[in-house]
Amino acid sequence: MNALSSVGSVARVGERVLVALGGNAMTGPDGSASPQAQLNAIEAAMRQVRALIDAGHQVVLTHGNGPQVGNLLLKNQLAAAVVPPVPLDWCGAQTQATIGTLILNALGRPAATVVTRTLVDAGDPAFADPVKPIGRYFTEAEARRFEKLGQSWRRFERGWRRVVASPEPLEILDAPAATALMAAGFTVVAAGGGGVPVVRQRDGSLTGVEAVVDKDLAAAVLARAVGARILVIATDVPQAVVGYGGRDPRPIGQISAGELRVLHAAGHFAGGSMGPKVEAVLRFVAAGGERAVITSLEHIADPGAGTRVER
Repeated sequence: MNALSSVGSVARVGERVLVALGGNAMTGPDGSASPQAQLNAIEAAMRQVRALIDAGHQVVLTHGNGPQVGNLLLKNQLAAAVVPPVPLDWCGAQTQATIGTLILNALGRPAATVVTRTLVDAGDPAFADPVKPIGRYFTEAEARRFEKLGQSWRRFERGWRRVVASPEPLEILDAPAATALMAAGFTVVAAGGGGVPVVRQRDGSLTGVEAVVDKDLAAAVLARAVGARILVIATDVPQAVVGYGGRDPRPIGQISAGELRVLHAAGHFAGGSMGPKVEAVLRFVAAGGERAVITSLEHIADPGAGTRVER
């Protein structure tokens, strides 16, 4: 069995497939983001990706970066009295390059990483109500200290965490560079962590902002921009589930976009986990994508695996 069957009969040799790797592809089974755990996880993920490439597909990769950014933020906080903390968009760019390099080494095929910017709207309502938690949990006293530096913090069940805006991705600005590299025969890694969020100033210049773009929603935008026919969102569960955590959970296999949209509107998918993935596949198919799949990383090479949505 090879990865060709994972994208089904709708995929022909040479077609572009965008694979969005979730956090489980970047960390150890226990969530550890130690260097060795990251290396092991990425090497395992790239075995699956190599199968797609060797089957003749053009693959575009994107990935999460939550644990890696969290580690950088902690270093910022611990060293704040010695080294000036860097802004969140810088952390995103650094992790794109680091994870991209690990992917290139593990992939073992002609590949390139594009440090990618994602355009967002400075007037996006998310900036007025930051709710996306990032980094580790802290005590209230520590959170109050960071609030004095202009950060937003909120209390959760396990403690206090920093929260930032998560605006809508409008455009993957560096998609043309990714497309040019693919035309030259490279497998491309782009828009890691949703891309570095930037806003356009009145004079046309671009400025980074303290925000996090949802990686799955950005993956849908990137897939359209580079002409991918299929979007595969690899996560840590086999498929989307109706009634997850309840008495009668129902795994979703093949489903129409209309049916999935009804379930999504009814609130069956949690906003912080499966919700953005479902929204991403719906947007991709609605914009002309041929097929979208949500499944676990280890099953992207299995025929009929996952939640499969076709136009």
